[in-house]
Amino acid sequence: MADKIKIAVGVALLIAGIAAFYYWSESLMIVRVVAVIGGAVAGAVVFLTTAPGKEFFAFAQESVEETKRVVWPTRKETLQTTGVVFAFVVVMAIFLWLVDAGLLWAVRLLMGRGDS
Repeated sequence: MADKIKIAVGVALLIAGIAAFYYWSESLMIVRVVAVIGGAVAGAVVFLTTAPGKEFFAFAQESVEETKRVVWPTRKETLQTTGVVFAFVVVMAIFLWLVDAGLLWAVRLLMGRGDS
C-alpha cells in the first residue's frame, strides 16, 4: 500500500511540474523548463524508492551491462549488410514496378482500352 502511495506522489510531482510550466506562462522559459525538469526528477526519485522502482533500476543496470557484452559488427560487416539491404530494396522495387505495370496492362486490356 505504501508503494502505491509513493507512486501516486511521484506522478503528482510530475504533474505539478507540468502544471507549473503552464501556470508560469508569463515567466522566463528557463524557469518553466526547470519546473518541469524538477517535477520529473522529484517524481523519479520518489518512484525509485518503491519496490517497482528498485526493480526497474536493477533491470536498467542489467540492460546496460548486457549492452556492454554485445559483440558489435565491424565497419566492413555493417557496410556489407547495408549494401545487401539496398540491393534487395532495388530488386523489390523493380519487381513491384513490373507487377504493377503488368496489372495495369491487364486491366486496360480487360476494359477494352487497348494500348492507349
